[in-house]
Amino acid sequence: MKPEIKIYLSIVIPIYNEAKNIPDLYEELLPVLKKLEKSYEVIFIDDGSWDDSYPILKAIQKKDPKVKLIKFRKNFGQTAALAAGFDYAKGDIIVTLDGDLQNDPRDIPPLIEKIGQGFDIVSGWRLKRKDKFLTRRLPSAIANRLISWMTKVKLHDYGCTLKAFRKDVVKNLRLYGEMHRFIPALASEIGASITEIKVNHRPRKKGKSKYTIMRTPRVILDLITVKFMLSYSTRPLQIFGFFGFITGFTGVVIGIILSYKRLILKHSIAGRPLLLLAILLTVTGIQFVTLGLLAEIMVRAYHESSAKKIYYIREIIDSDSDES
Repeated sequence: MKPEIKIYLSIVIPIYNEAKNIPDLYEELLPVLKKLEKSYEVIFIDDGSWDDSYPILKAIQKKDPKVKLIKFRKNFGQTAALAAGFDYAKGDIIVTLDGDLQNDPRDIPPLIEKIGQGFDIVSGWRLKRKDKFLTRRLPSAIANRLISWMTKVKLHDYGCTLKAFRKDVVKNLRLYGEMHRFIPALASEIGASITEIKVNHRPRKKGKSKYTIMRTPRVILDLITVKFMLSYSTRPLQIFGFFGFITGFTGVVIGIILSYKRLILKHSIAGRPLLLLAILLTVTGIQFVTLGLLAEIMVRAYHESSAKKIYYIREIIDSDSDES
């Protein structure tokens, strides 16, 4: 059994149908990493590609023992791909970037330098972003402001995959849904220090973008989840109880008014819509507290206790391991 070599840097790259970009990405990445003069590994995660991405990645891994290849059984999405990369990364610092060549590998050293200044997470900021305004840049700008406002973690560009992390920070995070973009916000819950630097962004020259405006509803729903986790994960009764109290209190007040009219003023309240509304609001208030709280506890207990992964691996190719 080979002794485990301590690795300084892990590069995690999700790949989904990027066969045309992979060779150029690897050729650009290699001199940058060699110039660092640090031990490193490159982890490609094939997220269920149906083009020639996997054969190309396999050929690269065969000639470069520093490359590790993880192949998913199907497309699980970028969050799952990054989660797998974090799980299998051995480096003290983990850098993530897209496989479409829009992130510039030459920005990796400045990210690492910033980590060396004491930060736990350094996020890339695509100041001069080379994407379409209406379908990409405008929705992204709105989303970034909304996320910063709701999470209280002020970043200009949550959607930039080019980021650097300390291993001990990301290893403690559980990612689901589309939460890869919220990693800085989630890490803030455990006291991570976060900053950002301006990075180069390049137009896509080959292949097609996997991002569409249809992702927006999922991002918004995940943002609500993140906000809940940041503010109420250890005290869920406060959020459910608040809405339950407002609803139930309104129902009780209406019920008291109707009872006064019936018992004191001797007015008939039979068949009044307000009577049904009072009952409905009271019951709904109780359900808000009980069903919502129980559902949240069950979901969290399921994921945490079972340690269920959000991805399934078909194959792992690693020169330092026989694992597959």
